[in-house]
Amino acid sequence: MRRVEHVMGFPVSVRIDDEDIPEAAVDGLFAWLREVDARFSPFRPDSEVSRLDRGEVREPGPELREVLDLSEEYRIATGGAFDVRLPGRGLDPCAVVKGWSVQRGAELLRAAGAHRFCVNAGGDVVAFGGPWRVGVRHPERADRLCTVLDVTDRAVATSARYERGDHILDGRTGRPATGLISVTVVAPTLTEADTVATAAFALGREGAEWAAARENCEVFAVDTERRVLRSAGFPVPQDAMTGRQLPDRSSRKPAGGMKNRLPVTARE
Repeated sequence: MRRVEHVMGFPVSVRIDDEDIPEAAVDGLFAWLREVDARFSPFRPDSEVSRLDRGEVREPGPELREVLDLSEEYRIATGGAFDVRLPGRGLDPCAVVKGWSVQRGAELLRAAGAHRFCVNAGGDVVAFGGPWRVGVRHPERADRLCTVLDVTDRAVATSARYERGDHILDGRTGRPATGLISVTVVAPTLTEADTVATAAFALGREGAEWAAARENCEVFAVDTERRVLRSAGFPVPQDAMTGRQLPDRSSRKPAGGMKNRLPVTARE
């Protein structure tokens, strides 16, 4: 079964390789995503997020509270670089909502009996069963990939400038994040992969090492000097490994510079 719909401002595609999965299961996934868009979009004046931001809702509902709690967790973890409440801007939890909602949608498919399927939400992927081969777009060449990976029961998310320009801001300065042009994170859930990728991008040059230090996260990043950085466990085929390997997790620091990096360009 395959289906593509446009939800939350981007295309969402579903592929299910199992037989006898009812069409209603996919209907339920897209209905959930449309509900999330209606309730949590900061661009809809009647959404729960917008009404909370204007003070018309005193307490968020349990699902929005979950999203806001996750947002606060990452704000603290990044020293304020990741922040859904920036001065001069309204509440915007989209960086958490996308991965969180798509992961929940994927879990609806699992509950319906799907065992091998892939959900691609604007380039961020949840893959069950497998292995699935996932390509990561080159950050400067739309017609090329910068790496390919094999994924089973994992999620992959990329934050970069190539689709929406300087849309990720460093909450510490309020200005566009600098230091990285692309960062891809592989994690057990898209909730974590997408939020960690965005937070790492907001942190800037130190973000790749910060993300790689997090438990169960693997990272592939390209910095503004076109150097490739990857964690040891990033699931790429052996013949596709390029770039400087980040320190083993046991020796990684929460943040900081990365010296003696191998200068491999993203074009290689």
